Amino acid sequence: MSLDTVKHATGTPDTEQPWAELGLKQDEYSRIREILGRRPTGAELAMYSVMWSEHCSYKSSKVHLRQFGEKAPENDAMLVGIGENAGVVDVGQGYAVTFKVESHNHPSYIEPYQGAATGVGGIVRDILAMGARPVAVVDPLRFGAADHPDTRRVLPGVVAGIGGYGNCLGLPNIGGEVVFDPCYQGNPLVNAGCIGVMKHEDIHLAQASGPGNKVILYGARTGGDGIGGVSVLASETFDSTGPAKRPAVQVGDPFQEKLLIECTLEIFREKLVAGIQDLGGAGLSCATSELASAGSGGMHIDLDTVPLRDATLSPEEILMSESQERMCAIVEPGKVGRFLEICEKWDVIATVIGEVTEGERLEIFWHGEQIVDVPPRTVAHEGPVYERPYARPEWQDALQADDAGALPRPRDAAELRAQVLRLISSPNQASKAWITDQYDRFVQGNTVLAQPEDAGMVRIDEETNLGVAMATDGNGRYAKLDPYAGAQLALAEAYRNVAASGARPLAVSDCLNFGSPEDPGVMWQFAEATRGLADACLHLGTPVTGGNVSLYNQTGETAIHPTPVVAVLGVIDDVNRRTPIGFAEEGQLLYLLGETKEEFGGSAWSQVVHDHLGGLPPAVDLDREKLLAEILISASRDGMIDAAHDLSDGGLVQAVVESALRGGYGARLVVPDGLSAFTFLFSESAGRAVVAVPRSEELRFTDMCGARGLPATRIGVVDGDALEVQGEFTIPLAEARTAHEGTIPALLA
Repeated sequence: MSLDTVKHATGTPDTEQPWAELGLKQDEYSRIREILGRRPTGAELAMYSVMWSEHCSYKSSKVHLRQFGEKAPENDAMLVGIGENAGVVDVGQGYAVTFKVESHNHPSYIEPYQGAATGVGGIVRDILAMGARPVAVVDPLRFGAADHPDTRRVLPGVVAGIGGYGNCLGLPNIGGEVVFDPCYQGNPLVNAGCIGVMKHEDIHLAQASGPGNKVILYGARTGGDGIGGVSVLASETFDSTGPAKRPAVQVGDPFQEKLLIECTLEIFREKLVAGIQDLGGAGLSCATSELASAGSGGMHIDLDTVPLRDATLSPEEILMSESQERMCAIVEPGKVGRFLEICEKWDVIATVIGEVTEGERLEIFWHGEQIVDVPPRTVAHEGPVYERPYARPEWQDALQADDAGALPRPRDAAELRAQVLRLISSPNQASKAWITDQYDRFVQGNTVLAQPEDAGMVRIDEETNLGVAMATDGNGRYAKLDPYAGAQLALAEAYRNVAASGARPLAVSDCLNFGSPEDPGVMWQFAEATRGLADACLHLGTPVTGGNVSLYNQTGETAIHPTPVVAVLGVIDDVNRRTPIGFAEEGQLLYLLGETKEEFGGSAWSQVVHDHLGGLPPAVDLDREKLLAEILISASRDGMIDAAHDLSDGGLVQAVVESALRGGYGARLVVPDGLSAFTFLFSESAGRAVVAVPRSEELRFTDMCGARGLPATRIGVVDGDALEVQGEFTIPLAEARTAHEGTIPALLA
């Protein structure tokens, strides 16, 4: 078949093209023809199809995501916001931190190991492209029912992929979550986050300015893996028959990525690049169009110079390939020699594939023939924008009316004890050590907190002990009951987790996982969740710096629960002042901060004991969250508390069991006046934490809480080797540990 050049396309307007097979709609194809004034070439069609996909263009979500900019709180720490590879914030002492969370959901269902591994690789390159050294990763995960055979297929592969890739890179995995729910059966959520550190002056942006500057592709050779991969795969629902007819999932090489990281950081140190972009979703189509669009606008590429693993690849396949471990740099002519020397030193293939031009067109050639001639902004930044219809689902009222508070409660102390053991051994509340022990959490030697702590924390300056913390949270059950409140509760929990560690919450990244945007009910969930998150970020003063939207997470007509995952980054002046969750010493006094109410909608208790989802989620009080955070941070800094644990899924009893098992000391609890033992133990009211206070600090701590107006109730003492709720029951720590730690290995062994 002859090459489909621009000249050929101009002269053959009626040639049929596979636009529908590439995921484009009829009106989108018509618009491409209108932009170009002719039919697109095959290469142009390939570029538009991947760049206008849901995953790359955000065409269904853009109208709602604008709120994150419109409602952004004033924040002096923000250095780079939404629109770049990742957001960047000032954390003091001349340091900047960049962080982001993204999804690799659909590829991880098809090929769990490589899907998860390349998810880690992609987010690490996003961070690297900002000019930062990656220092830690996190991984929020969602799987189907824990005892389902397909979970046993998907979960071990995903965990091995995350551990295998991250461990080979030498990056500590410091946080994340693992949640099981039947709604994720055909659509596991594999979200990956990364934190990077740099000095302010080292920030790099993705833009190609300076006519005559060279375009250099460096890293791995381009292969046939991932052609149309995440960009198209994440823009369609799965059919009910499972993972058939799928584009190839990308294949990762962590050793190649490690070389790429060190090579790139040396290139940065010598200030050899004018602009840089990683190659992830949409591959070269994305890198060339985004760099040109954000720069002066003109670029000439000789596609036949791209180093290939497979010499049979067509130009269209080269442009669409999502082969991993590749970067694209814009380099001044006088610096090209040194750039190539450094790449050769690190055994990284580097090739000049083009240059920045005076014009306003992205022009791509294949053996001297022009196959692409497009305005780059129309590919990268001016794709379709849909205001999709949305409507509150008809079933929402009935769901909320089905109040979890009306469910049968334990009839006596023996049943209460049995339900506590049932809760802490349930897959979602059980220890995830079987999973997290496969990750290296302490490589590089700067990890100071990691799972199962409330937040992961790393030291970023070994002399001053400046550090950053990150927590990710998202409760799909809450969001199903009320998407607006559910998104705010996700933010509130991550914010609270960071504060409980002693760090000051600073900024937010998010990964918004939802079903098909073509379903008005799903779009209503998305609209409500983004509105809720934007409003809450404004109230808490934590701007959204960037993130990801993952749509079409459904099989047939069955969508996942709306699952906005929120990552909060915090800063701590001295990591030696951090607060762990574990009870560290007998005799410490236990205080419950915040108010406990009859709130069981979407709770772990209602799920574990009654397999029930209904009612309303816990009420959100953002002012209380801010106050609680301020108290936790001050108490940590001033040495008033030795342990702190936020209260969320599973309520007080879950938190106390985790803190007791973590520290190795038991606790004696007294039910406060006005509360039943059941409500005291299982309520999931927000804005709460349990803290362990040294007796010498009790007066100072309670005076601070009283002066600030935060309810602080003494509920017991760290003591012995059992969990005792006075007047109710006693559970030896050994029995609690067996229940808590045995579930996941038994399910997945």
